Amino acid sequence: MKNIKYIALLFIAISNFTSCNTKQSNKENIITYQCPMKCEGEKTFNEPASCSVCKMDLKPVASQSKKIEATNEISETSIFNLTTKWNTEEGKVIELKDLRGKTLVMVMIYTTCKAACPRLVADMRSIESKIPKDLLNDINFVLVSIDPETDTPERLKEFAIENYMDGEQWTFLQGDISSVREFANVLAVKYKQISPMDFSHSNIISVYNPNGELVHQQEGLGVDNKETIIKILETVNK
Repeated sequence: MKNIKYIALLFIAISNFTSCNTKQSNKENIITYQCPMKCEGEKTFNEPASCSVCKMDLKPVASQSKKIEATNEISETSIFNLTTKWNTEEGKVIELKDLRGKTLVMVMIYTTCKAACPRLVADMRSIESKIPKDLLNDINFVLVSIDPETDTPERLKEFAIENYMDGEQWTFLQGDISSVREFANVLAVKYKQISPMDFSHSNIISVYNPNGELVHQQEGLGVDNKETIIKILETVNK
């Protein structure tokens, strides 16, 4: 009789422990939703819907534990397969894979440009200004020079300061002519030197996920960047 009571009590204890674990697991799997533009600040919702302010679809909110983590494997389409060396505006020498782990927003410009590049720079600043401040640590805005002879790291640093792009979220890169040409091909950016200080080039802003895979491109100058911002936020929150 005592053995039966002991077995019954043990069964109840195991059942309660399993029940607690199940409840805890369900709690951890709850998904909340939030406006990607954070029209209502940090307010979240328990079900998918549309923002009452901007009417955009609410997006799942990723917890820190669910942020994209770079794996040891690099896909065939990742820009991190490129092994060329680059100089930053801070005088550091890096490879593209050193940018791994953050969403990358990339564009190719040159600092002496008087036509398209100032507008591309303005587009990059516009995109950056519309990203919630608490997400900027997960994003790197990268500007690659197509004129490596003129755009030395020192010149790129001056340009960054002049254009209010000297924060931690901004990176400027100078490579050699062959690495610039290789990278332009990857981004589908066409450029041609038409005079000693002037280039014609495509106007494309590209978004890459933290593993270096292309997820979006915006082409043109002064275009509506709403779709680009949505894609950046989606990529950060995955």
